[in-house]
Amino acid sequence: MRPEPAPRFATLAQPGPARPERRLAAGGASIHRAFDLAPGGRTLLDAVAGPLAEAGMRGGVVHLAGGSFAPFAYVMPALSTEPRFAAYYSETFRPPGETRLERASVTFGERDGAAFLHVHGVWTEADGRRRAGHLLPAEVVVAHGVRAEAWGTAEAAWRVEPDAETNFSLFTPAPLRRDGAGCLLLKLQPNEEVHHAIEATCRAHGIAAARVRGIGSIVRPAFADGRVIPTDASEVLIRDGTVRPGPDGAPEARLDITVVDVGGAIHEGVLLRGANAACITFELCLETVRD
Repeated sequence: MRPEPAPRFATLAQPGPARPERRLAAGGASIHRAFDLAPGGRTLLDAVAGPLAEAGMRGGVVHLAGGSFAPFAYVMPALSTEPRFAAYYSETFRPPGETRLERASVTFGERDGAAFLHVHGVWTEADGRRRAGHLLPAEVVVAHGVRAEAWGTAEAAWRVEPDAETNFSLFTPAPLRRDGAGCLLLKLQPNEEVHHAIEATCRAHGIAAARVRGIGSIVRPAFADGRVIPTDASEVLIRDGTVRPGPDGAPEARLDITVVDVGGAIHEGVLLRGANAACITFELCLETVRD
């Protein structure tokens, strides 16, 4: 029997030269922490960074759930109006009143030697409308306790570095002491098919099974149920991600996501394996699962 052809997927031309390394990874022993973001006028950046710095974490992912923020600030994905970017951000939105968080996924690392966060989330504003996008963590203030759970490592860091391919400065994994097992920080370059890149990384690092957490952007997301979202720019968070051995024993990735398009519409579900390319980047944390 002839193998089925791989699904085709949309890509988006980038303004700069393609980076030779298409998948960048660094890892180490896992750190896991669960804590509450206490209210009291602290920004989201300070409320998350403090406990993780105390734990010694230098790079990881944080899941946030529940609670609320006031004030609140965010941007949406947008098409670029200038040729030096393939996609960009909308104007900043600052909704009045208290914003209730549903869920968010946070990349935790550093920029210019200081703690920094990259946050995609889903929330409900005071007008009752459910929205999603890219939170501005230095402008968002915790109003009521938010539950946080973090996975990361002290032996590798997420560091914001220039990326000539996209003309953005983006989180990039940096090894600190060793490339160890347990937690792997993984950055995907644009137009890399997300499932295939995760699976290839697992093979390269001897990972048979993993939990996959993180955020990114996809060019025209394609879902397993047949939906294709006609948006080149998007903001994505992984709700549930796994790598497990497939029928032939090789790693197979499954990603259940939330994505918001340039019009603000929210789409959710399991992605079609082999049919989704990174738009600007993907920032992932692969936690090795042992039998």
